[in-house]
Amino acid sequence: MAAKSFDVVVIGSGPGGYVAAIRAAQLGLNTCVVEREHLGGICLNWGCIPTKAMLRSSEVFHLMHRAKEFGLKAEGVDYDLPAVVDRSRKVAGQLSGGVKGLLKKNKVTVIMGEGTIPAKGKVSVKTDKGTEELTAKSIILATGARARELPGLEADGDLVWTYKAALTPKRMPKKLLVIGSGAIGIEFASFYNTLGADTTVVEVMDRVLPVEDADISAFAKKAFEKQGMKIMQKAMVKQLDRAKGKVTAHIEVGGKVEKHDFDTVISAVGIVGNVEGLGLEKLGVKVDRTHVVTDEYCRTGVEGIYAIGDIAGAPWLAHKASHEGVMVAELIAGKNDVHPIKPNSIAGCTYCHPQVASVGLTEAAAKEAGYTLKVGKFPFIGNGKAIALGEPEGMIKTVFDAKTGELLGAHMIGAEVTELIQGYVVGQALETTEEDLMHTVFPHPTLSEMMHESVLDAYDRVIHM
Repeated sequence: MAAKSFDVVVIGSGPGGYVAAIRAAQLGLNTCVVEREHLGGICLNWGCIPTKAMLRSSEVFHLMHRAKEFGLKAEGVDYDLPAVVDRSRKVAGQLSGGVKGLLKKNKVTVIMGEGTIPAKGKVSVKTDKGTEELTAKSIILATGARARELPGLEADGDLVWTYKAALTPKRMPKKLLVIGSGAIGIEFASFYNTLGADTTVVEVMDRVLPVEDADISAFAKKAFEKQGMKIMQKAMVKQLDRAKGKVTAHIEVGGKVEKHDFDTVISAVGIVGNVEGLGLEKLGVKVDRTHVVTDEYCRTGVEGIYAIGDIAGAPWLAHKASHEGVMVAELIAGKNDVHPIKPNSIAGCTYCHPQVASVGLTEAAAKEAGYTLKVGKFPFIGNGKAIALGEPEGMIKTVFDAKTGELLGAHMIGAEVTELIQGYVVGQALETTEEDLMHTVFPHPTLSEMMHESVLDAYDRVIHM
C-alpha cells in the first residue's frame, strides 16, 4: 500500500499537538495527527482539566461547611466520592470530544496508533488494523511526558498512586502521604485534605511550591497548616514498606530517619519526557535527561523535525505547549513574523486552596540577575471585594526594575488569582512600566484593585494599607 503523504504529521494530540495541527491546517497545510491513547492528551484526560473539576467539588464542599458565615443553613453536608470522580471524568470526556470535533472541522486527518519515525520525512503508525506508512515534509513531536517514578517508590495503583489513580480513587484515603509539593502534589493534597484525609506533604527542597517566590511559599505553608496539613520541608522519603492496607514511609528529615504509617501515598516527584520508541537516536535528534533538545524555535537540529511542549522541556505547562504549537505551524508555513516564546512571560497557576499564580522573576531571582528592585505587596484583607467574598486571606506582590520601571515579576496567592495573573501577563507583553499600571483605572469593587495597590506600594503610594 502506498504511503499517505502530508505536509505536516504531528505525533501526539495534547494541548501542544492538537493546537499545532489546527493552526497548520488553517494555514493551508495538509495535516495529520497520530495519537496512541486519547485525543486531548494527558492535560484534557488525566491532568489540568479533570483535576480542576475535582478541585471545584472540594471547593464547593469547603464553602458548604462555611454556610453559617454567610447567613445560610446547610446541614448534614457530605460528599459522594464516586459521583465527584464521575463528574470529573464527564468533564474530561466532553473536552476530549470537543478536540475531536475541532480537528474534524479543520480537516485534520486523525490516525489512532503508536507512531515511530523510521527515517527523515517518514512516520510509521502501528494501529489496531496493522501498520500505516506516512510521509511528511515536517514532523512535530508532541508526545508529552509521564510521571517520574523513583526507585522503591514506584506506584502500584493500590497503596501508592500516581495522578491517574489519584483521579479515579477506588477509596477515600484516611491517612495520606503526598511526595512532592509542586503544582501536581499540592493540588492533590488540597483536594484530599479538604475532603477530610489526614494529609502529610513531604518536600525535598526548603519550602513548598519551590518554584514560587519565597513570600508566596511561606504564606502557602501557613495556609495549608491552618487547614490541618502536615508539611515536612528539607525531607526525603527513603523507602516505602508495603503491607496489607498500610505503607510505612521512612522519611529522612534533619539527618534522622522517621517512620510514619499511611494507608495511601501519592507520588508527584516530577515528570519524564515520552522520548522512547520514536527512533530519535537513529535520526540524530539529541535527547538530554528524557527531553528533546531544541532551539528557541523548537527546531531539533534535524531538518524537518520539531519538538514542542513537555517533551521539549520546562516549563511543563499546557499553555506553553499550545503557544509553541502555533509558533511551529507558522514557521513551517513560511510566515516571517514568528516570535519565539520568552520563558519568563509564561504564567504558572496552581489550583490549591488558596490558589497560587505567578509570572516572571521572583524577588530572589531578580536580585541574582543584578537588578535594583522596587517591590510592592498588598494583602487581600485590605480589599473590599475579598472581604465581601469571605476570602480575606492572600496577597499580591509585584517586582519592578528600579531603574526602568519594567515589571519583572508578579506573584499572587488567594481567591481567583489564577484569573487575575493574566492582567500582569498582558502588561508584560505590552512592555508596561509602573507608570502605565498606576495610570490604569481598575474597576471597583474587584479583586483586581489589589494589583493596582501592589504596584502603588512598590513606589510608596499605596492607598488602602
